[in-house]
Amino acid sequence: MRKIFVISLLMVLVLSVLSGCWNQKELTDLAFVMAMGFDKGENKKFEVSFQIVNPGNVSSGQNGAGQGLPIAVYKSAGNTLTEAARNATKMISRRLYYSHTNLIAISEEVARDGILDVMDALDRDPEFRTTTQIVVARHSTAEELVSALTNLDKLPVNKITKELKTTESMLGENTRVNIDDFLAGLVSNGKEPVVNGYIVKGNKEQIGRADDLQKTKTETFLEANGLAVFKNGKLTGWFEHEKARGVVYVLDKVQSTDINIPWNGKKHAITMAPIRTKTKVSVHFKNGKPIINIAIEDEGFISEANTDVDLTDPKVIEKIDKLVEKEIKQQVMESIKDAQKIKSDIFGFGERVHRANPKLWKKLKGNWDNQFAELKVNVKVDSYVRREGIRTNPFWFNMNK
Repeated sequence: MRKIFVISLLMVLVLSVLSGCWNQKELTDLAFVMAMGFDKGENKKFEVSFQIVNPGNVSSGQNGAGQGLPIAVYKSAGNTLTEAARNATKMISRRLYYSHTNLIAISEEVARDGILDVMDALDRDPEFRTTTQIVVARHSTAEELVSALTNLDKLPVNKITKELKTTESMLGENTRVNIDDFLAGLVSNGKEPVVNGYIVKGNKEQIGRADDLQKTKTETFLEANGLAVFKNGKLTGWFEHEKARGVVYVLDKVQSTDINIPWNGKKHAITMAPIRTKTKVSVHFKNGKPIINIAIEDEGFISEANTDVDLTDPKVIEKIDKLVEKEIKQQVMESIKDAQKIKSDIFGFGERVHRANPKLWKKLKGNWDNQFAELKVNVKVDSYVRREGIRTNPFWFNMNK
């Protein structure tokens, strides 16, 4: 009996010090920010656009989704992100909530001036996830980018994040970059960050209009476009198409792509699609100077053969391998040369030198921009065709027999 009394007394004492949900927030009191856009302001430093989800028009229950638009976009100005976010409360009846923010869009104008004043707030706020992806709005404002509607994905931000994942895995000209990735490149010794570019194509007057979604071919759409190259936190140049792919190759982030080679005097006659790619970057030193060695191993299959070619002949396959190696090497070397022209080490060669020879790095890091511009880089590519698809020789081969 005494034991039961003691236990009961302890439970009563414990209950007195327990607290409830002190920071409880009702869903109806929150505005879920899915994306944010940063543009240059007129009277203030920034104009910040907040893409806020309208849950009632997105959820698809038994009765279907609502009839309104899935998002609402509000814009406010401020000399800091904190000031702009708090100024937005004048227009929004709910508290801005950032735990579901998946995208940060920065205008090209802001990016060229530098985005260092934006990054600290994004990295410091406990509600904000540093896995949020960053893009640079190219040839358009960040407001236009976060205001555009899409007809395949209900939430425009999902279209962008999914599209980046798809193009990274299939095309190899983009690689997803989040806040953590950008900051890692920013503070690193011997590496500069890159960010995906995004554009709004078509008739910009149709941005945010619901009637545009009623068409099978919308007048405006969003498209991934190039890699933005940064230096000291400022946009300094763009890499596109094959040159962007060369960057992704060196960063060892190519999952698949398409490599076109000539045959029988015909351009783009044969296409090889990699299925496995591995890049190794090493450094050795000669006469006190670093030399970078890049080794790329590429395995793939013939996805197209639009010419008369005997794919059963091992010598032909060997020749195709050599041509693919030549094409990949050319793309990589052009990317490296262009990066050296603008003196932005987006490949992290300086990091390699630092790890391999810390003592030498102390002498080089103060002038690494110029050292990088003159750096000797060797590229070796080994490519192998592993299969030819569901048929061996193309119909072109039989037509000429």
